Amino acid sequence: MAASWSFAFRLSAVRLCPRFALRFSSRTDRLFSAAAAEQTRPKILESTEEYKFVERLIPPSQVPAPPPYSGPSPSGWQPPSATPPDLPYSIRRSRMHNIPVYSDITHGNRHMTLIRKVHGDIWALERDVRAFLQQATGKEFPTQVNEVTMTIKIKGQFQQEVKEWLQRKGF
Repeated sequence: MAASWSFAFRLSAVRLCPRFALRFSSRTDRLFSAAAAEQTRPKILESTEEYKFVERLIPPSQVPAPPPYSGPSPSGWQPPSATPPDLPYSIRRSRMHNIPVYSDITHGNRHMTLIRKVHGDIWALERDVRAFLQQATGKEFPTQVNEVTMTIKIKGQFQQEVKEWLQRKGF
């Protein structure tokens, strides 16, 4: 109904004012004219000289290698030993060169310690971690080994102890 009304309005407007018809037709011709479209398009100019200013703003794709340290840095970070330990497992550092041991809190008060990025015999690492924690605390804590994601979960909050133990081992 509205479309027919606007069409009827245009017809009556053309009959009353012939200039309206000229304005309306010239506007549609200008919108669909190929010559007019070419005149109004801005031209794109590529400049390779100014790209050096853009390159500074792009973040690096890799984290740079850490500088050599002989001991702990002021932040407490320690580099891995020069030779990896002769064990059936290894733990790869995170992309920021940290030991991948994390604490996790679920259900509001359940504390878990996660060891990630394990390569090799994950069961041997789990036995060694259990023995270390039993010696350090005198208790045996439940652990969960996930062979698909190569992670170990330990019930309790032992992030610092496990990190220091892994650093002493040479990871």
